[in-house]
Amino acid sequence: MAVSSRTDFGSRMTAQITVVGLGPGSPDSINEQTLKAIGAASHRFVRTSRHPSAHLVKDAVSFDDEYEKHDAFEDVYRAIAERLATEAKKHQHILYAVPGSPLVLEQTVQLLMQDKSVEVLLVPAMSFLDVAWSVLRIDPVDASVRLVDGHRFAELAAGQTGPLLVAQCHANWVLSNIKLAHESATGDEPVVILHHLGLEDQKVIHTTWQELDRVIEPDHLTTIYIAELAEPVAGEMAKLHSLARTLREKCPWDEKQTHESLVRYLIEETYEVVDAINSLSVDDQTTDEKFIEELGDLLYQVEFHATIAEQQGRFTIADVARSIHDKLVRRHPHVFGDVQADSPDAVVTNWDAIKQQERGAVTSTSIFEGVANSSPSLMYSSKLQKRAAEHGFDWPDSTGASAKITEELNELSQAVKQKSDPSEVALELGDVLFSVVNLSRHLGVDAETALRSAADKFRSRFEGVVALAEQRNLTLKDCSLAQLDELWDSVKKQTRN
Repeated sequence: MAVSSRTDFGSRMTAQITVVGLGPGSPDSINEQTLKAIGAASHRFVRTSRHPSAHLVKDAVSFDDEYEKHDAFEDVYRAIAERLATEAKKHQHILYAVPGSPLVLEQTVQLLMQDKSVEVLLVPAMSFLDVAWSVLRIDPVDASVRLVDGHRFAELAAGQTGPLLVAQCHANWVLSNIKLAHESATGDEPVVILHHLGLEDQKVIHTTWQELDRVIEPDHLTTIYIAELAEPVAGEMAKLHSLARTLREKCPWDEKQTHESLVRYLIEETYEVVDAINSLSVDDQTTDEKFIEELGDLLYQVEFHATIAEQQGRFTIADVARSIHDKLVRRHPHVFGDVQADSPDAVVTNWDAIKQQERGAVTSTSIFEGVANSSPSLMYSSKLQKRAAEHGFDWPDSTGASAKITEELNELSQAVKQKSDPSEVALELGDVLFSVVNLSRHLGVDAETALRSAADKFRSRFEGVVALAEQRNLTLKDCSLAQLDELWDSVKKQTRN
């Protein structure tokens, strides 16, 4: 969007919003062009009346009430942008005044510029950055300073050691979150707090990382400068990536591994994570240690595959992270868009619809594109059935699915009686199992979970049978069928399952 210096707001067909900046705080920092734009506008709005220069925009409507209505700043900014667009269409032209400069950390302006229904005219203004560079006595270009939003510090500063200028540090909880994001901090790293820059009560406080959230009560005019950190933010992930590359270069075993050779370890680590989850206890935090260990093993498998691909010049771990990030955003329009989903079922419905749209956008030779052939058989069967059901090939309810099991059992029985070829018997048995999975899907029961629960129950009961037999000085192999049934029934009554 081109910067405009027009102050003649005559008749026009498109609704227009002139955006001006109120500078870093002092009225002396507002340029003449901004003052002219304010004076020429009939309908004026300010993002917040809390800014020291907001009073210069006479008879302006502020959006301070939006901050009280919403829990997340993203929702506040979206609501402000929507109200501004509505007012612009109503009056044909409005003026919108923001703190600092229109294009420096102003999400509402970014949202307006994305709105094709309005034309946004930007009037350049001085920002808090200009004062910050003067106070810090540095050239930001020469020093390669990176500007970071304090609300997204962990994400935006990942892998960085500085220098960083962190804005939007308006509350102690923001400063605390910044501290927690840097797990490898020693605590004595120097930090400069810039408070009320350009105002009479300006403060420049030199402190440490440890004291960052303790030396001042921050507000919307507070910024921090981090000259250098000993290790990058999110350094643990960076160290893991570096370790993976080192092992690939120096360990004979790691060096010869391929994506294919690592498949067995990926599967094993996944199941070990599941075991750790099943062993978690709310009352015993020591069970977290095993969970952490197993998650780490699984995480390393992901890193290992990404490192191999990186060495091949194909993709990196950053591509993996970016891919899942973008997919999750895309499939959560009820969080990041304007889609309504007020229940878990609604979320799943939206998710499946988006997946189907994504599959339709890709040329495929099969409607089963995306169903992993190497999935465990129960999962594989369930996914095939679900995909077929999406195309109308399904029983209307569980009655048909239940009857199908009986039909398949009869065919299996017939094949056994006729002493058919073993491969034929195996196919008939497979049909029975496939039909059972179909019924479980109709009943809303996960087949894998149901079978595992039954297996666990059998394991527990049979261990009880073994223990009971030992108590009675019985050898299981020597027991009659009647004795085994009696032992089983006794354990069954004890467990009440």
